[in-house]
Amino acid sequence: MSHGRRVSARVLGPARVLVDDRDAPAELLWRKHLALLVYLARSPRRGRTRDHLVGLLWSDRDDKQARHSLSEALRVFRRVLGDAGVEADVDQVRLAPDAVTLDCDQFALWCEQREWSKAAALVDGEFLEGLAIPEANEFESWLTAERERWRVQGVEALVQCVAADLARGRPDAAAQAGLRAVALDGASEPAARAAMRALALGGDRGAALRVAEQLTRTLHDGLGTSPSLETTRLVDRIRDARQGRRVVAAPAAARPRPPLVGRGADLAALGAAWDRARHGRGQVVILEGEPGEGKSRLFDEFVARARLDEATVAITRSVPADRQGAWSAVAGLISGGLGDAPGLAGAAPGVLAGLASLDPELQGKYGAAAAPLPLPDAVTAAVRAAAAERPVILGIDDAQWLDDATHGVLAGLARDTTTSSVLLLLAVERGGPEAERLDGLRAGLGRDLEGAVIRLRRLATELRELAQWALPGYAPDDLDRVVRRLERDTAGIPLLAVAMLEAIAAGFPLGADAPTWPSPARTLVDSLPGDLPPAAVGVVCQRFRNLPPAAQQVLAAAAALDDRVVADRLARATELPGGDVEQALDVLEWTRWLVSDARGYVFTAPIERRILLQEMNSPGQARRHRERLKDS
Repeated sequence: MSHGRRVSARVLGPARVLVDDRDAPAELLWRKHLALLVYLARSPRRGRTRDHLVGLLWSDRDDKQARHSLSEALRVFRRVLGDAGVEADVDQVRLAPDAVTLDCDQFALWCEQREWSKAAALVDGEFLEGLAIPEANEFESWLTAERERWRVQGVEALVQCVAADLARGRPDAAAQAGLRAVALDGASEPAARAAMRALALGGDRGAALRVAEQLTRTLHDGLGTSPSLETTRLVDRIRDARQGRRVVAAPAAARPRPPLVGRGADLAALGAAWDRARHGRGQVVILEGEPGEGKSRLFDEFVARARLDEATVAITRSVPADRQGAWSAVAGLISGGLGDAPGLAGAAPGVLAGLASLDPELQGKYGAAAAPLPLPDAVTAAVRAAAAERPVILGIDDAQWLDDATHGVLAGLARDTTTSSVLLLLAVERGGPEAERLDGLRAGLGRDLEGAVIRLRRLATELRELAQWALPGYAPDDLDRVVRRLERDTAGIPLLAVAMLEAIAAGFPLGADAPTWPSPARTLVDSLPGDLPPAAVGVVCQRFRNLPPAAQQVLAAAAALDDRVVADRLARATELPGGDVEQALDVLEWTRWLVSDARGYVFTAPIERRILLQEMNSPGQARRHRERLKDS
């Protein structure tokens, strides 16, 4: 007889039993033998009476045959588990405490410790999926109850795993976990909502809406019910996911975006501030980062999540030219979502008239209703009215370029909304003199204002995670070589690291090592294309060449024109049909060459614009783009 064998059983999905890490003998996997093994392992103190077990699995036979079948099963157990693994006497049958390990026990431990990703990894389907013993009614009743129990816990673990993956900036992994939850329980609305959120945040709104349609059919056909109001509202927000007044959708056949590595803590800090704001504690968050460190990416990732909440989201982006236009950022916020806030209709007529002076679309609604309030008062009153209906996010990217009028009203707005459900999010470029204009707001944090300053950093150990994502087929030694080159040529700046990895994945050959960059006291904030390592310039050019032809034309025109460009000007400058320009803009926004708000498009990274103008766009081409605008 063998002793001390390690027997483990996978039961959260199709059953699999291993004995000393090898497949169990076939006779242990016979239906009733497997059922008995798992049932005993799940029983209190891992034991039951013989009478109970006979009635559980062999009630369709006479008593003598039933007891003989149980004895045969125990004989198999002793042969596989060893004499010490099975304790049996006249009345009782018991497994030794460590004779059999079940994955569901480890799953329950991971859930108790809130290790959701580890727990979710064990969920592979229904409890004992595929096993059925229809002649054993008592066992079938027990199996049904166990399946329901583990189905509920499995869905919960997968839903929590979705939240954890989204918090780490991994919507692709989150979507996989969400779809597994839906497969486990097609009638679970929490599972469907988790999958829909992850798919939408990953850019696949079509797949998110298909999950919603399948949920509706399942609830109607199986239960005669309809999705809850919470689910219906989420579907509406996904269907109408907008930036300003433009519906956002991923382009056809889009590549997945790079994971948001190294930003989990920053995303969590933003989420915590948002939770406080939603509960009536107004927040000011200043997001600081050097050019290329990913502040705009983090800004957009957070805003995308907030758009799926029951919230009013108003977003704008500043450019250097905005410094010359009074109230330009406020006008951007109005057209970027504040003007559509449901609670705005409850504001006083003078407030609405004040806002209408900055937005042509509001003038028809409110312009002549009353004498306008002064804009500082109108803005604060409008935000408070909107927040009385539902929480509000006011987001300004590249806030170092705020116009003086908007900058002057921000401190008062922040103070006047400390007890309102408002989050004021300002992303600012660290390292330039313009960033100092927000020092007054920074100083107020922790005193009369609640919120945080989030300072991004360059990537270090996370470069390897990025490299593994971009180059999954690379051997460890080759990956180490690429990571060392990334550290040298990109200085850990995410913008350049991602561009280099995508270029390498597309076949760009790395040349000889260049001197370490940047030189002392130099960063991307004051770099010119000639300051960058040749490989960094080369991969930006390669990334441009990999774009579809129409997208190349549109991007070249955007580089040659203003700091902010709009679709109709790009259509005139390129002489492309409007539909082609819109499709090209979707590609450029998805691949993060450009970012948008309701007022137009700006380059995500000015250094890439300068590289294109120097390396890929001749002076003659740039001049022709500008001349076409004059002639049209």
